Amino acid sequence: MKLYELAMTPSARRVNIFLNEMGIELDRQSLNLRAGDNLSDEFKALSVNGRIPVLELDDGQTLCESIAICRYFDELIPSEHSLFGRSALEKAQVEMWHRICELQGLLVAFQAFRNITKVYQDRERCVEAWGEESRQRVIEFLPTLEKQLSEHPFVAGQHFSVADITAYVMMSFIKHLEIAPDDTQVNLGKWLATMEQRPSILAVNG
Repeated sequence: MKLYELAMTPSARRVNIFLNEMGIELDRQSLNLRAGDNLSDEFKALSVNGRIPVLELDDGQTLCESIAICRYFDELIPSEHSLFGRSALEKAQVEMWHRICELQGLLVAFQAFRNITKVYQDRERCVEAWGEESRQRVIEFLPTLEKQLSEHPFVAGQHFSVADITAYVMMSFIKHLEIAPDDTQVNLGKWLATMEQRPSILAVNG
Protein backbone atom coordinates (compact mmCIF):
# COMPACT_ATOMS: atom_id res chain seq x y z
CA MET A 1 0.00 0.00 0.00
CA LYS A 2 1.06 3.58 -0.60
CA LEU A 3 -0.11 6.83 1.00
CA TYR A 4 -0.04 9.98 -1.14
CA GLU A 5 0.19 12.98 1.16
CA LEU A 6 1.68 16.30 2.15
CA ALA A 7 2.64 15.53 5.74
CA MET A 8 2.26 19.10 7.04
CA THR A 9 -1.39 19.43 6.02
CA PRO A 10 -4.11 18.90 8.65
CA SER A 11 -5.75 16.02 6.78
CA ALA A 12 -2.48 14.14 6.41
CA ARG A 13 -1.65 14.83 10.07
CA ARG A 14 -4.94 13.23 11.11
CA VAL A 15 -4.11 10.05 9.22
CA ASN A 16 -0.50 9.96 10.41
CA ILE A 17 -1.40 10.41 14.08
CA PHE A 18 -3.96 7.62 13.71
CA LEU A 19 -1.44 5.31 12.00
CA ASN A 20 1.13 6.08 14.70
CA GLU A 21 -1.39 5.16 17.39
CA MET A 22 -1.94 1.82 15.65
CA GLY A 23 1.76 1.23 14.95
CA ILE A 24 1.27 1.03 11.17
CA GLU A 25 4.04 1.89 8.70
CA LEU A 26 3.28 2.65 5.03
CA ASP A 27 5.15 3.63 1.91
CA ARG A 28 4.54 7.32 1.31
CA GLN A 29 4.76 9.69 -1.62
CA SER A 30 4.85 13.40 -0.87
CA LEU A 31 3.04 15.80 -3.20
CA ASN A 32 3.54 19.53 -3.73
CA LEU A 33 0.07 21.07 -3.57
CA ARG A 34 1.20 24.62 -4.27
CA ALA A 35 2.82 23.39 -7.48
CA GLY A 36 -0.46 21.69 -8.39
CA ASP A 37 0.60 18.04 -8.15
CA ASN A 38 -2.94 17.22 -7.08
CA LEU A 39 -4.36 18.89 -10.19
CA SER A 40 -2.72 16.51 -12.64
CA ASP A 41 -4.78 13.98 -14.59
CA GLU A 42 -2.63 11.22 -13.10
CA PHE A 43 -3.50 12.23 -9.55
CA LYS A 44 -7.17 12.80 -10.34
CA ALA A 45 -7.29 9.21 -11.54
CA LEU A 46 -6.28 8.17 -8.02
CA SER A 47 -8.37 10.60 -5.97
CA VAL A 48 -12.12 11.03 -6.39
CA ASN A 49 -12.03 14.48 -4.80
CA GLY A 50 -8.62 15.54 -6.11
CA ARG A 51 -7.25 15.98 -2.60
CA ILE A 52 -4.77 14.34 -0.28
CA PRO A 53 -4.30 12.07 1.51
CA VAL A 54 -5.04 9.14 -0.78
CA LEU A 55 -4.40 5.51 0.10
CA GLU A 56 -3.59 3.21 -2.82
CA LEU A 57 -4.23 -0.44 -1.99
CA ASP A 58 -2.16 -3.33 -3.30
CA ASP A 59 -4.85 -4.19 -5.87
CA GLY A 60 -4.89 -0.64 -7.24
CA GLN A 61 -8.09 0.51 -5.55
CA THR A 62 -7.86 3.86 -3.80
CA LEU A 63 -9.42 5.58 -0.79
CA CYS A 64 -9.49 9.32 -0.20
CA GLU A 65 -10.83 11.34 2.76
CA SER A 66 -8.72 11.05 5.88
CA ILE A 67 -11.33 9.50 8.17
CA ALA A 68 -12.31 6.92 5.54
CA ILE A 69 -8.65 5.86 5.47
CA CYS A 70 -8.60 5.64 9.27
CA ARG A 71 -11.79 3.59 9.32
CA TYR A 72 -10.29 1.20 6.77
CA PHE A 73 -7.33 0.43 9.01
CA ASP A 74 -9.56 0.24 12.08
CA GLU A 75 -11.53 -2.55 10.39
CA LEU A 76 -8.48 -4.16 8.77
CA ILE A 77 -6.56 -4.47 12.03
CA PRO A 78 -9.10 -4.98 14.85
CA SER A 79 -8.08 -3.79 18.30
CA GLU A 80 -9.76 -3.96 21.68
CA HIS A 81 -8.87 -0.29 22.01
CA SER A 82 -10.46 0.98 18.79
CA LEU A 83 -10.08 4.73 18.34
CA PHE A 84 -13.65 4.76 17.01
CA GLY A 85 -15.04 3.36 20.28
CA ARG A 86 -15.77 -0.08 21.66
CA SER A 87 -19.29 -0.38 23.07
CA ALA A 88 -22.36 0.77 21.18
CA LEU A 89 -22.63 3.87 23.37
CA GLU A 90 -18.94 4.72 23.15
CA LYS A 91 -18.98 4.38 19.34
CA ALA A 92 -21.92 6.77 19.20
CA GLN A 93 -20.22 9.24 21.54
CA VAL A 94 -17.00 9.17 19.53
CA GLU A 95 -18.94 9.68 16.30
CA MET A 96 -20.92 12.53 17.82
CA TRP A 97 -17.90 14.40 19.16
CA HIS A 98 -15.83 13.72 16.09
CA ARG A 99 -18.53 15.25 13.91
CA ILE A 100 -18.85 18.23 16.26
CA CYS A 101 -15.09 18.88 16.18
CA GLU A 102 -14.91 18.42 12.44
CA LEU A 103 -17.98 20.38 11.35
CA GLN A 104 -17.85 23.17 13.93
CA GLY A 105 -14.08 23.34 14.30
CA LEU A 106 -11.67 21.93 11.74
CA LEU A 107 -13.65 22.53 8.54
CA VAL A 108 -14.58 26.04 9.67
CA ALA A 109 -10.90 26.73 10.38
CA PHE A 110 -10.06 25.57 6.85
CA GLN A 111 -12.58 28.07 5.47
CA ALA A 112 -11.13 30.84 7.59
CA PHE A 113 -7.54 30.15 6.56
CA ARG A 114 -8.14 29.68 2.84
CA ASN A 115 -10.38 32.73 2.49
CA ILE A 116 -8.27 35.06 4.61
CA THR A 117 -4.85 34.06 3.27
CA LYS A 118 -6.10 33.38 -0.28
CA VAL A 119 -3.40 30.74 -0.51
CA TYR A 120 -5.22 28.96 -3.33
CA GLN A 121 -6.75 31.97 -5.06
CA ASP A 122 -5.34 30.67 -8.35
CA ARG A 123 -7.81 27.77 -8.23
CA GLU A 124 -10.75 28.79 -6.02
CA ARG A 125 -12.92 31.79 -5.23
CA CYS A 126 -11.87 33.50 -1.99
CA VAL A 127 -14.20 35.69 0.07
CA GLU A 128 -12.25 37.47 2.79
CA ALA A 129 -15.38 38.44 4.73
CA TRP A 130 -16.40 34.78 4.92
CA GLY A 131 -12.93 33.97 6.15
CA GLU A 132 -13.24 36.48 8.98
CA GLU A 133 -16.70 35.18 9.88
CA SER A 134 -15.35 31.62 9.91
CA ARG A 135 -12.47 32.67 12.15
CA GLN A 136 -14.95 34.14 14.65
CA ARG A 137 -16.98 30.92 14.55
CA VAL A 138 -13.89 28.93 15.49
CA ILE A 139 -13.29 31.25 18.47
CA GLU A 140 -16.90 30.78 19.54
CA PHE A 141 -16.54 26.99 19.30
CA LEU A 142 -13.68 26.70 21.81
CA PRO A 143 -15.93 27.06 24.91
CA THR A 144 -17.74 23.90 23.78
CA LEU A 145 -14.48 21.97 24.03
CA GLU A 146 -13.60 23.66 27.31
CA LYS A 147 -16.90 22.56 28.87
CA GLN A 148 -16.55 18.97 27.65
CA LEU A 149 -12.95 18.73 28.86
CA SER A 150 -13.91 20.15 32.25
CA GLU A 151 -16.08 17.05 32.71
CA HIS A 152 -14.07 14.36 30.88
CA PRO A 153 -10.37 13.61 30.34
CA PHE A 154 -10.82 13.21 26.60
CA VAL A 155 -13.03 14.83 23.98
CA ALA A 156 -15.45 11.90 23.64
CA GLY A 157 -15.33 10.77 27.26
CA GLN A 158 -13.00 8.47 29.18
CA HIS A 159 -10.75 7.25 26.38
CA PHE A 160 -8.50 8.77 23.72
CA SER A 161 -10.20 8.54 20.33
CA VAL A 162 -10.28 9.83 16.78
CA ALA A 163 -12.26 12.79 18.17
CA ASP A 164 -9.15 13.83 20.10
CA ILE A 165 -7.06 13.52 16.94
CA THR A 166 -9.37 15.82 15.00
CA ALA A 167 -9.66 18.28 17.88
CA TYR A 168 -5.87 18.35 18.30
CA VAL A 169 -5.25 18.88 14.58
CA MET A 170 -7.75 21.74 14.67
CA MET A 171 -6.11 23.32 17.71
CA SER A 172 -2.64 23.10 16.17
CA PHE A 173 -3.92 24.51 12.87
CA ILE A 174 -5.72 27.55 14.29
CA LYS A 175 -2.41 28.95 15.48
CA HIS A 176 -2.13 30.15 11.87
CA LEU A 177 -5.27 32.20 12.53
CA GLU A 178 -3.79 33.61 15.75
CA ILE A 179 -6.31 31.69 17.85
CA ALA A 180 -5.41 29.91 21.10
CA PRO A 181 -7.19 28.98 24.34
CA ASP A 182 -7.73 32.05 26.51
CA ASP A 183 -7.14 32.31 30.26
CA THR A 184 -10.62 30.96 31.04
CA GLN A 185 -10.11 27.79 29.00
CA VAL A 186 -7.85 26.05 31.50
CA ASN A 187 -9.02 22.50 30.78
CA LEU A 188 -8.63 22.92 27.04
CA GLY A 189 -5.10 24.18 27.60
CA LYS A 190 -4.22 21.23 29.87
CA TRP A 191 -5.67 18.73 27.39
CA LEU A 192 -3.70 20.35 24.56
CA ALA A 193 -0.46 20.10 26.54
CA THR A 194 -1.19 16.43 27.27
CA MET A 195 -1.89 15.70 23.61
CA GLU A 196 1.43 17.24 22.58
CA GLN A 197 3.24 14.69 24.76
CA ARG A 198 1.64 11.62 23.16
CA PRO A 199 4.26 9.64 21.20
CA SER A 200 1.98 9.49 18.14
CA ILE A 201 1.77 13.28 18.06
CA LEU A 202 5.40 13.90 18.96
CA ALA A 203 6.37 11.77 15.96
CA VAL A 204 4.19 13.84 13.62
CA ASN A 205 5.41 17.15 15.04
CA GLY A 206 8.98 16.00 14.55
